[in-house]
Amino acid sequence: MRGELVLSVSTLLGFVLTLIRVGGVFIFVPLPGVTAVLSPARVILSLGITIALFPVWPQVINAPSAGLFLMWVLAEAGLGIGIGLTVGFVIESLAVGAQVMGLQAGYGFATIVDPNTQADTTVLVTFSQVAAGLLFFSTGIDREVLRVFARSLETWPAGTFVLTREAAGQVLSLGSSMFSTGLRLALPIVAILVMVDISLALLGRVNAQLQLLTIAFPLKMMIGLAVLGWLTLLIPTLYHAGMNSSLAAMRGLVAR
Repeated sequence: MRGELVLSVSTLLGFVLTLIRVGGVFIFVPLPGVTAVLSPARVILSLGITIALFPVWPQVINAPSAGLFLMWVLAEAGLGIGIGLTVGFVIESLAVGAQVMGLQAGYGFATIVDPNTQADTTVLVTFSQVAAGLLFFSTGIDREVLRVFARSLETWPAGTFVLTREAAGQVLSLGSSMFSTGLRLALPIVAILVMVDISLALLGRVNAQLQLLTIAFPLKMMIGLAVLGWLTLLIPTLYHAGMNSSLAAMRGLVAR
């Protein structure tokens, strides 16, 4: 007796809606290597995560109309994008700090090819993006995001998601903290380099014959690199604290 694979409309709709929700997060989460690979590989990754969430797929009892299904698609995409934004804000906060540090330390003149976007970018920004992407997996945030997805499918089934004011406020607060976190990360280097500039200016006033322009640039780069090596030890702690706030915002987004 031959077996036949039969997929109900409810299962297909649950698969599509879950895939849209999962795909929304990859728009704003700059995972290392994901944006640089071919589109079929990214599609396969989204399909794999969607299949892994099969036990919590939404059950659609009645087939919706075209307009109602479009509203469900927009709601699912909005929820996925919101979860992706909460993670992306934390990752971009390190890039903001690296941009400020690179400008003050003189590394803004050195550019390399970004492995994610294949575009020219500064050295420190690329370093921060790669480090943040690696920390995303080493700290287990990928598993937490999957748990939030599974929880969202239980609390907000297909077509029922409503963005509350509290959840939107948490996501927006993460966006504002992106700049404050980046500035706090770059503040030690900026403060030390300002002191170096003041010292060189005073030295130039004492002896005007010194060619300070020839030594100021390499001196600031060496000092900035030394302080950056010390700050590298603090990046995992800062990243973990930011991700805790991000996970809290994600849980608040999917809470009901």
